[in-house]
Amino acid sequence: MKTARLPENESARLIALSSYQLMDSEQEQNYDDLALLAAEICQTPVALITLIGEQRQWFKSRYGTELTENHRDYTFCSHAILDGQEIMIVSDARTDERFSDNPMVTGEHKVVFYAGVPLVNSEGYALGSICVIGNEKKQLNDSQIRALKILGRQTLQLMELRKKACEYEKVNKDLAESNSFIQRFAERVAHDIKNPLGNIMLTLQALSAKTKKAGDESYSRFIELSMNSAKNLLSYVNELLGNSSAQAQQNQDAFSLSALLKEVLDMLTIPDNYKIKLPADAELFCSRIALEQMLLNLLSNAVRYNDKVYPEIEVSFEPTDAGYSFVVRDNGRGIPLEVRERIFEHGYCSGLPDRFEKKGNGIGLGAVRSQVERLNGTIKVESVEGQGSDFFLYLPKY
Repeated sequence: MKTARLPENESARLIALSSYQLMDSEQEQNYDDLALLAAEICQTPVALITLIGEQRQWFKSRYGTELTENHRDYTFCSHAILDGQEIMIVSDARTDERFSDNPMVTGEHKVVFYAGVPLVNSEGYALGSICVIGNEKKQLNDSQIRALKILGRQTLQLMELRKKACEYEKVNKDLAESNSFIQRFAERVAHDIKNPLGNIMLTLQALSAKTKKAGDESYSRFIELSMNSAKNLLSYVNELLGNSSAQAQQNQDAFSLSALLKEVLDMLTIPDNYKIKLPADAELFCSRIALEQMLLNLLSNAVRYNDKVYPEIEVSFEPTDAGYSFVVRDNGRGIPLEVRERIFEHGYCSGLPDRFEKKGNGIGLGAVRSQVERLNGTIKVESVEGQGSDFFLYLPKY
């Protein structure tokens, strides 16, 4: 008996085979149907779909035999997967020096005829074969050979579909784990912000009461502004806690655009010399928390990265039958062409300080793009360095 040599790419071939997650998998009707067709077309009592592992040949599908696997040294398929041949046919194994004393020939199974088509994937790795086996000397005609090759291609397509399904399943699992982490993270951050906010509000209330009791109203306006800011931020944190899951980002609400923009602007530190133009009020029906976070990030950047003596920011809005279009326009620094494509990358940061001498963390615009994509929307930017930027945001209606 002549044992088949190992393929030159054996290590890589085994890695490729494992990526399909087929070895020792459950029996499947789609594969069984192909094995049955192979036996019917080639008129043989046995047909197999096999995978060649490191030490054994395992049968993904079998017709006409109760065997489920074989030692690799005894298999005809180990020879079939070598040298890139399209099909290997052994008319009479009893007279073939490779198989004449093979236990599968001389033993109880009495294999005489074999024809196998290697299952070679797009990367060139031979993973196994689809083969037909008989106990008598035999030849295949051209039609049978052509059909067996077609069945081989069909088998490979099934394998590729399974591989894709496994990959998608892993991606979905990773996304679920990632979303779970994000939810826990958001809840923890919101919780850590909420507690000191409560303390700040209690302190401001006590200070307000003490000021009124003393008859000193000079700081009342500043206390009132601080209270309103704290209340708005607390409301935002509560909303974040209630909407921290990825699914919640897609919850739909009916709300006023003007009210939303007022809340967003109240959360920002905007110097008095800024001129801000807002659109007319409109009734929206979409994810309020998601839109709020997007506009908060875009307007915050428009405020922070404006170097003009008379800064101007304009928010425009246009509803359509299919969705909502927003433009956040400023006359600030603008964005250099070489980094314009990167600003939406998560974690990307130019390293330049804003007008308050603070540096960004590279999270804002990356988070905006993630939210936009989750809602099947789009966001893009047009900018002229030194003149300003226009951010175009579109969210579809559901």
